[in-house]
Amino acid sequence: MKQIIRRLARVGDSSQCRSANTNGKNSGLRQSHVREVPEGHVPVYVGEEMERFVVRTELLSRPVFLELLRRSAHEYGYEQRGVLRIPCTVRVFSAVLDSLLSGDRAHSDADLIRYIDCDV
Repeated sequence: MKQIIRRLARVGDSSQCRSANTNGKNSGLRQSHVREVPEGHVPVYVGEEMERFVVRTELLSRPVFLELLRRSAHEYGYEQRGVLRIPCTVRVFSAVLDSLLSGDRAHSDADLIRYIDCDV
């Protein structure tokens, strides 16, 4: 995990930025052509289309994100250069992120992991 966090600190270049802005909460930016990453956030690239999301670092410790990071390491390895890629569809990642940011307690992390599994 420490290795992933160190790599996240070095990641930063891209051409698109996207995040989930739910219920007035600002988790990042949903703007095009923004390269800066706000303090306390990390960029991740999702799906085949490599869509960029800027995610709060506090979410990385949630079990569903740990599972996504584990899958990323399994799929791409720890030695991948450049960006942190998340191996799931943009649609599923957006739904998971929206659920986490909304504070929706109706969906546990286990539920969200099962949701990711259904998309595989």
